[in-house]
Amino acid sequence: MAEPDAEQPDLDAWRTRVRQWLATVLAPRQVAESTSGAAGLAVFHNLPDDEERLLLERCRAYQRARFDAGYQALTLPRDKGGAGLSAAHTAAFAEEESAYEVPASTELISVTVRLVAMAVSLFGTPEQRDTYARAFLRTDLLACQLFSEPGAGSDLAALRTRARREEDEWVIDGQKVWTSGAQFADYGLLLARTDPHVVKQAGITAFLVPMDASGVEVRPIRQMSGGASFNEVFLEGVRVPDALRLGRPGQGWEVATATLAFERTASGGGNRRKGGTFPDVLALARSLGRSKDPLVRQRLADLYIRTELRAATVDRVARASAAGVRPGPEASLTKLMASDLLTRTGQAAAELMGARITADTGEPDTFAWTQHLLGAPGYRLAGGTDQIQRNLIGERVLGLPGEPRTDRVPFSQLPGSRRPATPTEE
Repeated sequence: MAEPDAEQPDLDAWRTRVRQWLATVLAPRQVAESTSGAAGLAVFHNLPDDEERLLLERCRAYQRARFDAGYQALTLPRDKGGAGLSAAHTAAFAEEESAYEVPASTELISVTVRLVAMAVSLFGTPEQRDTYARAFLRTDLLACQLFSEPGAGSDLAALRTRARREEDEWVIDGQKVWTSGAQFADYGLLLARTDPHVVKQAGITAFLVPMDASGVEVRPIRQMSGGASFNEVFLEGVRVPDALRLGRPGQGWEVATATLAFERTASGGGNRRKGGTFPDVLALARSLGRSKDPLVRQRLADLYIRTELRAATVDRVARASAAGVRPGPEASLTKLMASDLLTRTGQAAAELMGARITADTGEPDTFAWTQHLLGAPGYRLAGGTDQIQRNLIGERVLGLPGEPRTDRVPFSQLPGSRRPATPTEE
């Protein structure tokens, strides 16, 4: 992230304009937040495609209005499509926005605006920023993230999707997995191996791949919660023009690490509701007549404290990011705290309900907690596993010795480095 532009509007006057604008596009937030059944308690969406499309359109309408009013990407420089404002302006906008009913967002919206748009803004050519960064920030185009593979999840640098150059095109073959919203995306930010004769991190290149290109196939993955918000994406002979290469050949790992830092900040962030929350657990305890039980109160107090600690940590990391500091390993802390809090929230709800969690008794906002319980484990994987976050915190924040490495050799010399199977070879 760049430094804010030199000329900054007066904060109080700007805040007043923000409040006035928000009042024209959103309704005030209700004082008491209550659960809204399975949809409100679910960590990942479990909606039919038509309902998911309606949700996306509501999100996009607000994102477009925010972009058009000059309130999108507040800390990006103006010449990159942002507002060029300071950390104080970002914090002020978030505070004012929290008083209104912001449309529920989705993983695809977050990936498009917070990840792919940022990657294009940071690493794209002027033409790519003009054509794609603005469209992603405004959600005129939607983008998914084509990073993880069946054999390269936690060890993303071990990816085996290949891209070979043929004159002004790249031909891509491989497979990606756990791709949120791929069925609705216009583009995918893809990492592919372009040079197997160097160490694995050095031989990766990033591309923007049209999701409707010939050879791209999206297959939904049915989750144990019943939803299918994730997908496998197969790529067979997909031709992408060199104009859609993001960054230099071999710069893909730098693009990936910057994007993943933004992802951890977004995953650990507090703006978008993900599953049940402390107020939901408190409401459940009261509805079951358990809120005066001293052991229950102790569990609720612990959950409340962890919720507030996470919010404070998110705010600290967000302010550093807004001040021009690119998200680094500290963002891993917010992601780790978010996944831990989701798990503890579900466990507290399950302990309150006991056997009622296993069957639908018809009582409102009880059995719906199964959507949270079945979804929370997945959040410990999304955006980087808990184990990877702990490694990053230990090595890059605390300065502990790194783990022994045996992969500092050309990728082609590593076990399992053969090319991936294509769909027709399965």
